Amino acid sequence: MAEKQISLPAKLINGGIAGLIGVTCVFPIDLAKTRLQNQQNGQRMYSSMSDCLIKTIRSEGYFGMYRGAAVNLTLVTPEKAIKLAANDFFRYQLSKDGQPLTLPKEMLAGCGAGTCQVIVTTPMEMLKIQLQDAGRLAAQRKILAAQAQLSAQPSVEAQAAPRPTAVQLTRDLLRTRGIAGLYKGLGATLLRDVPFSVVYFPLFANLNQLGRPAPEEKSPFYVSFLAGCVAGSAAAVAVNPCDVVKTRLQSLQRGLNEDTYSGFLDCARKIWRHEGPSAFLKGAYCRALVIAPLFGIAQVVYFLGIAESLLALLQRPQP
Repeated sequence: MAEKQISLPAKLINGGIAGLIGVTCVFPIDLAKTRLQNQQNGQRMYSSMSDCLIKTIRSEGYFGMYRGAAVNLTLVTPEKAIKLAANDFFRYQLSKDGQPLTLPKEMLAGCGAGTCQVIVTTPMEMLKIQLQDAGRLAAQRKILAAQAQLSAQPSVEAQAAPRPTAVQLTRDLLRTRGIAGLYKGLGATLLRDVPFSVVYFPLFANLNQLGRPAPEEKSPFYVSFLAGCVAGSAAAVAVNPCDVVKTRLQSLQRGLNEDTYSGFLDCARKIWRHEGPSAFLKGAYCRALVIAPLFGIAQVVYFLGIAESLLALLQRPQP
């Protein structure tokens, strides 16, 4: 049976609602993931996700865990809307012949969705990473300054540099590097998001189908939620090595003695040589904890059709 034709405005609204709810719930874990991925051997500030969050609260306060959240909350609506709506669009186009979607076609639809979303994802991640990692770099400078004073070495600047805002970062990047500055790490983002969507969407669709009471009925909301969680976690861990490389490439500021990178292959090679293969799994469990509820919530909102109900109310003729 062909895929049901979608209402594009409704899918865009559903994607936006789901993104806002999901990001609000899991952003502190995403911040821990970024800081764990960016720290290199010899400059380890955090030993685990919980250690990172505790130290962040102590040094930056509760809202320090939400540094960069404004960028995500602003851009996650178009990002998730594009991702979910694009997947629906491609699935519909690929099922016009009336035949059930085969796995290769499901993967192709996911590939198209992942490719479309990087238009928004790349600048969003670029800005978010600078804001999230600023606290790690500031804490590192304080520790180095304290060590320098104790050992009577030449003083290290103890005063942290002013932390930029997303607007300042955007303005500086556009002025110094043009629009390409906001799209630094585009290739790495594609290498993460396209395989993620290729794994996630077919896996979710098949898991969700297992919970349908009848072929023509929707799965219960809890089945959609669990399917989104499982598929999201599996896809997140599968592409985590690319996420580590992307995070390193998009970080503009470095700590003391931290490597710099000229491109994707150079970054991957230096991580392998200096930190070992296990470094490619840094933050993997954090990313799984972020993606699981994020996509679980997204699919519940998406399949419940909240936007369709809202639009129907707005379009109801007045008495």
